[in-house]
Parts: sequence; C-alpha cells; structure tokens
Amino acid sequence: MTTYALTAVIHKEGNLYVTESLEVGTVSQGTTIEQAVANLKEATELYLEELPLVGSAPPIVTTFEITQ
Repeated sequence: MTTYALTAVIHKEGNLYVTESLEVGTVSQGTTIEQAVANLKEATELYLEELPLVGSAPPIVTTFEITQ
C-alpha cells in the first residue's frame, strides 16, 4: 500500500467548507474544516481505487496577480 501526501485547497461557501485536491481534482465539503478534509480524503481514496496516481507528474502550483 502506498501513502501519498496530497494538497487540499479549502474555501468557505455559505455555511460549508469546500475542499479540493490539487493533485487529483476531487472535491468535497463539510460543515467544519476537519469534516470537509475527512470527506475529501474519503472521496479521493475511492477515486484512486479506480484511477491510481502511478506514474503521474506532480502538479505545478503558482500564484498570479490581477488588478480590478
């Protein structure tokens, strides 16, 4: 069994916290940050049962600026 360290982005929408895995693209939500991350972990584990990460390149994460 392989262990992966994945990155989650978390933001609040109304009363829920929405989480997204940058590497996999899975998304979940919860009423607390802890619940949202736990739900994302479960969703990602289920996803990876069907489509493993073996051989995939890590994503490139960057920042950018906009002016409004």
